[in-house]
Amino acid sequence: MVRRLARGCWSAFWDYETPKVIVVRNRRLGFVHRMVQLLILLYFVWVASGAGTALSHRYVFIVQKSYQDSETGPESSIITKVKGITMSEDKVWDVEEYVKPPEGGSVVSIITRIEVTPSQTLGTCPESMRVHSSTCHSDDDCIAGQLDMQGNGIRTGHCVPYYHGDSRTCEVSAWCPVEDGTSDNHFLGKMAPNFTILIKNSIHYPKFKFSKGNIASQKSDYLKHCTFDQDSDPYCPIFRLGFIVEKAGENFTELAHKGGVIGVIINWNCDLDLSESECNPKYSFRRLDPKYDPASSGYNFRFAKYYKINGTTTTRTLIKAYGIRIDVIVHGQAGKFSLIPTIINLATALTSIGVGSFLCDWILLTFMNKNKLYSHKKFDKVRTPKHPSSRWPVTLALVLGQIPPPPSHYSQDQPPSPPSGEGPTLGEGAELPLAVQSPRPCSISALTEQVVDTLGQHMGQRPPVPEPSQQDSTSTDPKGLAQL
Repeated sequence: MVRRLARGCWSAFWDYETPKVIVVRNRRLGFVHRMVQLLILLYFVWVASGAGTALSHRYVFIVQKSYQDSETGPESSIITKVKGITMSEDKVWDVEEYVKPPEGGSVVSIITRIEVTPSQTLGTCPESMRVHSSTCHSDDDCIAGQLDMQGNGIRTGHCVPYYHGDSRTCEVSAWCPVEDGTSDNHFLGKMAPNFTILIKNSIHYPKFKFSKGNIASQKSDYLKHCTFDQDSDPYCPIFRLGFIVEKAGENFTELAHKGGVIGVIINWNCDLDLSESECNPKYSFRRLDPKYDPASSGYNFRFAKYYKINGTTTTRTLIKAYGIRIDVIVHGQAGKFSLIPTIINLATALTSIGVGSFLCDWILLTFMNKNKLYSHKKFDKVRTPKHPSSRWPVTLALVLGQIPPPPSHYSQDQPPSPPSGEGPTLGEGAELPLAVQSPRPCSISALTEQVVDTLGQHMGQRPPVPEPSQQDSTSTDPKGLAQL
């Protein structure tokens, strides 16, 4: 049993399959076939039009621009500069005080609120009550030399009264007094919405040797009198801080109080088959830190200002700053026509159209009423004889449209003699004369049947039993092949 199965698999492995064309006259099936082909063509060539999106809603060949060679991630440089003044309850603040870092790069922080701990000096003082396990009742609760990484210094081993109230905490050697949440608060966000931020950006696509910047070539004083507007002035990259926060969908007062991170995304999508003027930067704004997560929302940092009193005592002012951090992010893609991706994607599109035929064949052979009849007509098995005949010109003549003379019955030992007045008797190496007639049209299915019948007749096989006439077929099967 196993050997027979193995022999059958081995024999089937060397079978050759060639398509056979059958025309099925069924409008429903034909409709499904054409609709599948149409959907595939629409997928590859479809254009979805929209207001202001003529270049951004096209698909495969249009949207994905499969006919182009592309490059993503342009080389980019970013320079930022903030201008403006603001004031708190008792002080005027300029750019040098509320912008960190001052050199201006792709990340810039604008301070909008500060907590100040003034006049800190090196010494010993009570630890902040906000530090875990800092409260105590006696010196036994404080271990000398213990260092808490969440605290402000090294413990001395003494339990001392707190700055205010009746509480007691462990004494530490640190910058005193420590920051304990009772520091002075200053809000700088009153005039901050009117701050202006200049974002200079230049990009370069090395594959296509294409470079461009986001500032138009204007006079030297052009940037002193302009503000960004996507419609009227897209090449003036000077943004109001209030405009950026508004476009990100945030409340400025709340954001200035708790701090946050806003992303300015510059997108350079360039079709280099068009003119250079069509390659323009597109700006978008959104908040990057998790707004609704109390553990990680907001933005703050600390820094200190140092000075000396009487030239000997080092003193500092500790500042905890809350602010709006601006992250400038640049990305994009450039594309240009190339023959190789065009050929590859075009071949893929044409090959995909064959899915319609596969689907309809599955419906035809599975769900149609006469699926067995269709299967019988679609699949034929032709066996090659063990001793192949050398009369292959007969088949070649059939393919060329020439009809051979009817076969004569003779034994293998005695070949037939040619008619009087014609060529010599067929012998070894002789060719079979062909009757030259004018070609007549025939369908592929009819040609296949003629080839099989003629091969059988000239190879010594028994000619197949002729099929019944159309009238007999109709009488036995009223519908018959009319469904095809």
